[in-house]
This record gives sequence, structure tokens and C-alpha cells, in this order.
Amino acid sequence: MTTVVLFSLLFLCLLTGMPIAMALGFSSITTILFFSNDSLASIALKYFSTLSDHYTLLAIPFFILSSHFLSTGGVANRLIRFAVSCVGHIKGGLAMASVLACMLFAAVSGSSPATVAAIGSIVIGGMVRAGYSESMAAGVICNAGTLGILIPPSIVMLVYSAATQVSAARMFMAGFLPGVLLGLSLMLAIYITARVKNLPAMPWAGFREIFASGFSAMGGIMLIVIVLGSIYGGVCSPTEAAALSAIYAYFVAVFIYRDMGPLKKEPWSKPGESGGAMVFRNLWVILAAIPKSTTDPQVRKVLLEATKVSVMLLFIIANAMIFAHVLTTERIPHHIAELIVGWGLPAWGFLLVVNILLLIAGNFMEPSAILLIMAPILFPISQQLGIDPIHLGIVMVINMEIGMITPPVGLNLFVTAGITGRSITWVMRAALPWLMVLIGFLILVTYVPSISTCVPEYIDYLKGYK
Repeated sequence: MTTVVLFSLLFLCLLTGMPIAMALGFSSITTILFFSNDSLASIALKYFSTLSDHYTLLAIPFFILSSHFLSTGGVANRLIRFAVSCVGHIKGGLAMASVLACMLFAAVSGSSPATVAAIGSIVIGGMVRAGYSESMAAGVICNAGTLGILIPPSIVMLVYSAATQVSAARMFMAGFLPGVLLGLSLMLAIYITARVKNLPAMPWAGFREIFASGFSAMGGIMLIVIVLGSIYGGVCSPTEAAALSAIYAYFVAVFIYRDMGPLKKEPWSKPGESGGAMVFRNLWVILAAIPKSTTDPQVRKVLLEATKVSVMLLFIIANAMIFAHVLTTERIPHHIAELIVGWGLPAWGFLLVVNILLLIAGNFMEPSAILLIMAPILFPISQQLGIDPIHLGIVMVINMEIGMITPPVGLNLFVTAGITGRSITWVMRAALPWLMVLIGFLILVTYVPSISTCVPEYIDYLKGYK
């Protein structure tokens, strides 16, 4: 009875258009008040302990801040230039370069909508001018942007780790290979389409341009090395690496690339200036500009926007934790697990059910809320069936990717529609052919678990060997 009431209230609230955070909180509190033996004090305690008990969630505001600094700065432009110089000369190379740029930006942002906005606002118009159809340009970016939550660092992986107590570092390790393979799959689909439609290729840029563009983009690329290297090397926890990424992104955007802040129009070198004089002058300029940067309008705007997004996401997570608390205290996951295990489903049948449930849920809810609701239910069942928790996590994240481009609440659809000025229906049709690549990849990862588990297992082997 409690289960029926809880989920009925939740879906009723969602159907009335209530925000997901409010719907989760309202359905949970109402269930506790009228249908549970739990006390109201547990609600206040759960709100208070959401972040203190889930240390990993503290990484989310830092990764969001890092993403906003890099999105506002010129990192996306530099990554696109580097990607185009690498693969632009291949048939369909500009579209392939867009996917490669999304892969690189995903590794510094951890956010799917941010990846679509940063890369799509630059490359969609460029692809159309180069001879690609607008629908292909929008469809490719809308789908490639989903790599933002699969290639680590990923905010969605952090949420899964908090919901299941699985190591966030191992989730990041596990997401690397599937993220790269999915990006390559999209690039292969683009290449085949380009051969069939005889799409244009750009001139070979030459090794000099590859090195020059790579050096220009090094500020963004080094963030990938710093964050993932520190986590995989055991130097930092994901939360500490997230804090480091926020500081680094701020420093690169304001003092190195100088796309914002008090040094925006300050050149790195001046005519006739020697190398030593340039270094000392810039060191002095940076030191003098640090206090000014805290009051700079652009920097403060980035901080404000990142704070808004962080508060919104953490409020959803806090209410979802209340929902998960009700599930746990009423032993709802335990009863559902007994029911499903009683059906005698094999592991492959359970994973099929998981994919169907998550694909449906992805149409109506935000990824973090879905994971916080579904993971406490599905995780115990997967353990009884012998499914690796890392494998289950990657399967759930890929489902969340697909949810980002399915209506009515697919965030990537709205971002792409905003960039192109087209309707959501038009963007949906443009994204559909490339969505088939994601669904095919989901099936592959679901039934070939080694794609998800081989990297963390290999790193564990190396640590044991040492």
C-alpha cells in the first residue's frame, strides 16, 4: 500500500507540472505523515545529512563551476580548432571533428547540456556553411553532446556513486573506454554517411597546424590530465580533484587565455620584449590582477550562474534522498527485489527490464533524479543476480544519455533548439538517425560487461602488481 501511494503521488505531481524536486519532496513527506511509522524528525535529519553523509556529492558544485569557466572562456574554440586540424581532412571531417571536440570538452566539463551549448553554438553554423545540412549538423551535436555524462569526470556518475556507495573513482575509470568507443562509433557513422552523400572534406592542415592548435588547446587538455591523472593515480579523491579542477579552470580562463576578467585585453607579449622580461612582466601582472578578478563582472556572473545550477541540482538531490529514505525505511526495494527474483529472471533478462524502465523514465525526468530513485531499487536486485555494480552503473549512465535526447524533457533537445532557432519537433527528427547509434551501443555495453569493467580491473591489477 505504501509503495502504491508513494509512486502514485509522485507521478500525479509530475503530471500536474510540479518541478521534480518539489514532487519528490511532497510525495515523500506526505507518505511519511499518513502511511509510515517513520517520524518527521527523520526528514530534517536526512536533509541535513545529504551532503555530510555523501562526501562525493561535494564534487558536483566544483565540476559545475569548472564547466562554467571553460564554457564562458575560449576553451571550446581552441578544442574545436585542434579537432578540425586532426580529422578535418577526412570525408565528413568537420562533423567528425565536432564529435571529437565534444569528447574533449566532455572530459573537462562533466555536463551534457554544457557540451552541446559550448560546441554546438560554434560548429553547427560552420557545418552548414561548409555544405552540411542543418538537420545533420544539429543531430550530430545533439547526440555527441551526451558524451558529457559518460566520459569522466561525470556529474551523473557522482550521483550514482552517492546513491549506491560504489567508488566514484572506479566509475570514472569505467566510463573512459565506453565514452571513447561511443565517440568513435558516431564518427564511423558520420564517415559512412559522408561517403554515401559525398560530403565535403577540408584541406589537410599539416603537422604544424596540429602542433600549433594542440599547444593552443593545451590549457583545456591539461585539465583532463590533472583531474583524471590525480584520481587514477590515487593522489586525489574525486571531490579533491573537482576542487582542483575549479581552481585550474578559473586560472586558465582568467589569467592564461584571458577570455574574461581584468586581463581580457592584456597581451602576453609586447613588441621588442625579451623572453625573460615577458615572463617577469606577466607574473607581476597576474599577481596584481588576482584581487581585481574577484570583483570583475564577468567572473562574478560565472560564479552566480554556477551557483544557481549547483543549488538547483543539489535541491533535486536532497529531495531525491528523502524519497530514497522512504524507500529504504519501508523496505520497498527489498520487496521489489524479492518479487523480481521470484520471477526467475536471468541476469540478461533483468538488464533488459532495466533498460526498458530507464528509457521510459528518461522521457519524463532529469537524469540525477532517475538515478537517485531507481538505483536503490535496482542495485540490490543486481547484486543478487551477480551483476557487477560498475557494469550496472555504466548501463544506467548510457540510458541517461539517451534520455537527454528524448522528449518531452530531453535537455539536449532544448539546448539544440535554442542554438538553431528551430522547434523541438524538428530537432527530434534531426537527432533520431544518430540516436540509433546510441541505442545500438547501449545493447552492446549491456551484454558485453567487459567494456565497462576492463579498465578499472586493469588498474587494480597494476596497483596489485606494484
